[in-house]
Amino acid sequence: MAEFSTSIIEKEGVSIIYLNGYLDAHTAPALEDNFTKLIDKNKFKIAVNFTGLEYISSAGLGVFMAYIEKIRDNKGDIKLTNMNEKVFNIFDLLGFPLLYEIFKTEEEAIAKFNKGKSIGNE
Repeated sequence: MAEFSTSIIEKEGVSIIYLNGYLDAHTAPALEDNFTKLIDKNKFKIAVNFTGLEYISSAGLGVFMAYIEKIRDNKGDIKLTNMNEKVFNIFDLLGFPLLYEIFKTEEEAIAKFNKGKSIGNE
């Protein structure tokens, strides 16, 4: 079975989930657990760093769809960062860039979360 692991750190008020390995139907529950724990702690500013992710299946993509509404209902968001081209192409093919903001770096995602509330939309 393919290996998968996650880790979470807090940076500037944003919870960052790091993905490593293969995210598929067998490993998706680990990511679901991360989202559930963050929501239970009222942490709704979440960035997911894909640097170490080698593969994502439709089950892995489904995890993001399962949690986004609850997070946005609580004035939060999930921002995606550091995708390699292969993983980005899967997200792009399924229209995820219309639903999620995707950033080249984790720092850009954190900056977007922490931008002042009084600044207008971009």
